[in-house]
Amino acid sequence: MSFVETMKAKAKSYQNKLVLPEGTEPRTVQAARKIVDEKIAASVTLLGDEAAIASVAKTAGVSLGGITVVNPAKSALLDDFANAYYEKRKSKGMTPEQAKIDMSGVLRFGAMMVAKGFADSMVGGAENTTADVLRAGLTVIGTAAGSKTASSCFVMEMQDKKWGADGLMIFSDCAVIPTPSSEQLADIAISAAKSCREFIGVEPVVALLSFSTKGSGGTDVNVLRVQEAVKLVGGKKPDFVFDGELQADAALVPSVTQKKAPGSPVTGKVNTIVFPDLGAGNIGYKLVQRLAGANAYGPFLQGFAKPISDLSRGCSVDDIVTTAAVTLVQAGRK
Repeated sequence: MSFVETMKAKAKSYQNKLVLPEGTEPRTVQAARKIVDEKIAASVTLLGDEAAIASVAKTAGVSLGGITVVNPAKSALLDDFANAYYEKRKSKGMTPEQAKIDMSGVLRFGAMMVAKGFADSMVGGAENTTADVLRAGLTVIGTAAGSKTASSCFVMEMQDKKWGADGLMIFSDCAVIPTPSSEQLADIAISAAKSCREFIGVEPVVALLSFSTKGSGGTDVNVLRVQEAVKLVGGKKPDFVFDGELQADAALVPSVTQKKAPGSPVTGKVNTIVFPDLGAGNIGYKLVQRLAGANAYGPFLQGFAKPISDLSRGCSVDDIVTTAAVTLVQAGRK
């Protein structure tokens, strides 16, 4: 099966609950219909004004049967959600009044549904910016235990199956943090390893990339930053194989690894790549996508305490369905 087929099959078997906060966005309404019809989720909730959602659905020729519609501003859950948000943010100056205003918005309300277990996953971004989706996730859900960093990954599906795990690889971070610190790079590596298990279904073998291999780049600050990240990952005693700092060829081509990093535990086995910064990551995944004809799925957010995903505002209905399936898989089997 392809990556998309695998994610849909897993999501169907997990039967987790999904909230789509952008309920008045036409592609989102159409995607909700597909998700319900394909039984990818146990339940699908659209957020927004009921009349507006009904109007969008009618225009799109979509039935809302089997889809739950909730208006945050009128929901019986609003006061409880606002109080929980106030308690979480009061040390940062939040007031009860502002908490209620914030929770009336669909992104934060959807995130609180996930935080409190009314939904298992949230997917947004078809009409909101990445910054807005991230802000809702960070302020309401927060990052996973032991991590301070929310980041992203792409699943790259290569035509040449010799790479990664039968052609599948994790590339991270390609969408969120411009210049990660050593601590953030370490968090990204650990999150990417988790994504590898969740999405590809194999044990992660992680390479932290640089323009330098094992000190060949001298004492440049960007080399030292990756070297320190490798030490920090090691200090956490992770349950996956990793190495760095490595140039791309040293990470991926065994004959080069043997010359530049002899004895590396990742030799010939890398399935997860951590880029040193957003420039390298974004350029890297797009080059592989275009020059190698690879499918690039994502970006999928990682590092949150509970799963949410961000969409491109140019996404298609099928993109939303695929991202929903992946995010529902991130929630795990209940």
